[in-house]
Amino acid sequence: MFAFILLFVGTMAISLIAGARVKSQFRRWSGVHATSGLTGAEAASKILRQAGIHNVEVVPYEGMLSDHYDPVNRRLALSEGVYSSRSVAALGIAAHEAGHALQHAQAYAPLAWRMGAVKITTFASGAMMFLPIVFSLLGQVTLGLTIMVIGLSIMMLFNLVTLPVEFDASRRAKALLLRSGMISPGEEQRGVNNVLDAAGLTYVAAFVSSLAYLLYYLVPLLTGRSEE
Repeated sequence: MFAFILLFVGTMAISLIAGARVKSQFRRWSGVHATSGLTGAEAASKILRQAGIHNVEVVPYEGMLSDHYDPVNRRLALSEGVYSSRSVAALGIAAHEAGHALQHAQAYAPLAWRMGAVKITTFASGAMMFLPIVFSLLGQVTLGLTIMVIGLSIMMLFNLVTLPVEFDASRRAKALLLRSGMISPGEEQRGVNNVLDAAGLTYVAAFVSSLAYLLYYLVPLLTGRSEE
């Protein structure tokens, strides 16, 4: 029990620290306007046009840092603090999401893998909520633990595949913004880098957490301690 508490506190701390850093960097660079004068929505639209993508709609979306690219509906949703903002932070986030649209248009393999794994990952997450408990109550501890390990393995692999998808989108965003003149070298470039690098840490934190939980349940299964 102590080991689980330690694991829970440790992974929670990692997630909170990563999330706090993103919000901190976003707030800091939301106060710095890009000299190009473009809003987040305008920057995203410009990137899409330059890439020859005309079937993706850029729309406003409620919430803070709720920005995302919807590959099914071909929609690039930008949060309230990004869509109409002319800040360096807004341009960085908007360009990152536009980077996902570029990945989709170019059939970027890791994105295709992540899209294909969404349904099974959602199913595994739901199954883990009750099946291990049910089998444990029936005295099938090993079976319950096996289900938990399978579910956590799927989630860990999903988080692993997410890393190259997110890092590549940020790499594209940094290069496109600078090359097109939407941000200037120096402070604006540093601001975009800081915001996107901080956002990338949240995905690293998610992967590390899922890997830690997987190892926590996998070790007793492999060593036979689950039957004790």
